[in-house]
Amino acid sequence: MEINKIIIVGGGSAGWMTASTLIKAFPQKDITVIESPNVPIIGVGESTLAQIKLWTNFLGIEDKDFMPACDATYKLGIMFTDFYKKGTQFCYPFGLPNTSGCRNGLNDWWFKKSVYPKTPNSNYAESFYPQMSMINQNRFFHGDDGELFFNKETDAAYHFNAVKFGQWLKDYYAIPNGVKYIKEHINTIEQNDEGIKSLNKKHKADLFIDCTGFKSLLLSETLKEPFESYTDLLPNDSAWVVQKPFKNKKKELVTYTNCTALENGWVWNVPLWSRIGTGYVYSSKFVDDNTALKQFQKHLKTKDLDFKNIKSRVGIHKRLWVKNVCAIGLSAGFIEPLEGNGLFSVHEFLRILLRNMKRENISQWDRDNFTHECKSTFKSFAEFVAIHYALAHREDTPYWKANLNKNWEEKLINLKPSSIQGLLWSSSQREYWNFPEGGGLHCIAAGMNWFPTDVDEVVYRNLINKDLFIEDCKNVAKELDNKKNKWDKIIKTKPLYYEYLKNEIYKN
Repeated sequence: MEINKIIIVGGGSAGWMTASTLIKAFPQKDITVIESPNVPIIGVGESTLAQIKLWTNFLGIEDKDFMPACDATYKLGIMFTDFYKKGTQFCYPFGLPNTSGCRNGLNDWWFKKSVYPKTPNSNYAESFYPQMSMINQNRFFHGDDGELFFNKETDAAYHFNAVKFGQWLKDYYAIPNGVKYIKEHINTIEQNDEGIKSLNKKHKADLFIDCTGFKSLLLSETLKEPFESYTDLLPNDSAWVVQKPFKNKKKELVTYTNCTALENGWVWNVPLWSRIGTGYVYSSKFVDDNTALKQFQKHLKTKDLDFKNIKSRVGIHKRLWVKNVCAIGLSAGFIEPLEGNGLFSVHEFLRILLRNMKRENISQWDRDNFTHECKSTFKSFAEFVAIHYALAHREDTPYWKANLNKNWEEKLINLKPSSIQGLLWSSSQREYWNFPEGGGLHCIAAGMNWFPTDVDEVVYRNLINKDLFIEDCKNVAKELDNKKNKWDKIIKTKPLYYEYLKNEIYKN
């Protein structure tokens, strides 16, 4: 199968990210987006992860190019409120931890925690990430200032209006670079042995890319590809979403996504430049929609907003590239929104697609390899999200009690791993955190009090004097505190976050 002509069905952020990526990688190919005027755009994915910077860099898109048009702000991390237990809070900052001056890497903090057990778990991230000084003081800084360096090009993500982002890609990147655009509803889909023969009896292509959201018009509805549910891993299947105005913009415009656990799920809070996006993700097994709405309204302390309900199916299709149809975005699969992964699977699946398409002809191996790589990435991230629930110790509602007593994976007992990361991997890594490249697992583990080591463990394994080791741990703790205090002092001199955005991004 040789691919020269590509039709992307569906616009939105997934469709236009796909079009932009393909026209960048294959400017010689004939690429068309067909977008229905009758199908509303869901607009999820207002919160991203730091990996999106790799994608914008690949396209050559700079912050100043798109941020003002997309209501965008910077995101330095994710705050988790009431997840471990009610009344607790911790943060997962992006980027690599700063372990300069540490004797035992990330484990220095756990030795500090052993000696001073009342140290709040939130102090873990504060001890290794200068971003936490920015988050705590609501200030922003980019560059080098003596003992502190922060690079927003690698250690930050974005909050943005996903609908506006898709529109900006369409108008200012995809179409100007050669992508064709057809605004037309798909009424008929003709098939043959190769998969899709044509759309509306006239639109033909070598490859059709399904970006039709949860509907999955081509892969699911037309080719009948089976869907593999992840409800055993992630129970939430519903959400109430709403946009709300700022009451005190300078205070509420923060550098992180806040996730607050409620009775039957959790609420996200995403501050954009002109308003806040928020939503309550919950499980229909434990609460009906009306009760969930009341819980959400109680949390927001208002009923006077335009609330919208979204139903989702959590999981992924068995195959993602079937015959001449490939799925990207929600049409391929969906992990619940925790950790802001909505657009993560889009740009990561696109990266994998490019690698497979660079062969001159596409074989069944290439299709299967695309499915394998995407599903491996997807499953690993789904298990990472599940860790947030597996380590929680709340038991104040039936939802959280069920979570507390859930048998997460038989594989934790029979030692048959399902993926190289996720649930089993996190358990096997409960030794020393010597892998800062291991994503956010160590931050989530610290926030949830899942400790990799402590004083007794070290004494047991190394036949050393406990009293002497404790004295050494006190010095280690002092060094961590000194580093954090230096960062706090430097950041105190930097602009308030609102002022930084106003002067650097929204100055016009």
